[in-house]
Amino acid sequence: MKFVFVRCAYAWKPSMPLGIRPTVDFAFKKIFGSPQNSAALIGLLNAILDLDRPIVSVEILNPFSYQEFAESKLIVLDVRCRDSAGRMLNVEMQVSVYAGLIERLVYYACSMYVDQLSKGGNYALAAPSISICLLSRVLFSQTTQAYHRFQFLDQRSGRSISNGIEVHTVELTKYALAEQTISRASKLNQWVFLLLHAQDYDGEALRRLLPGIEFEPAISTIETISAKTEDKQMYDQREKAQRDYEWAISGAREEGREEGKLAGQIQLLEQLLGEAPTGDGDLLPQGIDALTKRMSDLQKRLRDRDS
Repeated sequence: MKFVFVRCAYAWKPSMPLGIRPTVDFAFKKIFGSPQNSAALIGLLNAILDLDRPIVSVEILNPFSYQEFAESKLIVLDVRCRDSAGRMLNVEMQVSVYAGLIERLVYYACSMYVDQLSKGGNYALAAPSISICLLSRVLFSQTTQAYHRFQFLDQRSGRSISNGIEVHTVELTKYALAEQTISRASKLNQWVFLLLHAQDYDGEALRRLLPGIEFEPAISTIETISAKTEDKQMYDQREKAQRDYEWAISGAREEGREEGKLAGQIQLLEQLLGEAPTGDGDLLPQGIDALTKRMSDLQKRLRDRDS
């Protein structure tokens, strides 16, 4: 018996993950800030806000443009829009948490509220202004609650001012997400899954996991960024800029912790020498080099005194 082996012309190959993180500013803005992708932005907003009357249309006030990213060295992660009910909304992606973040979100919401009114305008015509922040870092470490909605509220009656200013925060990493059940999860959970894990799947896999029509423009845009040379180059450039930014923030925090430790040691040495300890406000601005030298001088004085 004679066996004949035939080489197949085509071999099955597993699809490659798209490798595009929606949390990178270029991808985030192109997905949610492109007017042709308004269904994705509407889907995200409705999933977060869970309104009695869902948003049906939006006007993007700062639409995506290549020039914005080519000229800016800053992280550009916000999308401002006006919805079908006249509400003013700002949705942004934050890759780091820093002091004053909540206050900045409040400021943005207040600015949107005030900007609606011309001088001498009718205050009753002002529409709600809503600031939404998606975070890839933990903001409120004392709780496992992932979603917070802040608004004007009377503490005694619980009565709120519904036509005013709101701030919403969504801490992405606090959500428990499983690939096996994500297609049946809430819309908010599904959007969180896309934002955190889109880079790990190919387009068809994402469509199976996230079957809603509102996800199609988002997935298609991620595919375009992955395949189009101009987009991929800009994405890579912005991803590196974002990593550098996060590294700088992390380094500043680490340096701040080190300065705090040095300041504490200096204050202890001063007390041991019988001197009034110098306040943090005078020590911390001096920087690590100056603090290290001051601590060494105090240590030498203490050794000389005890010898």
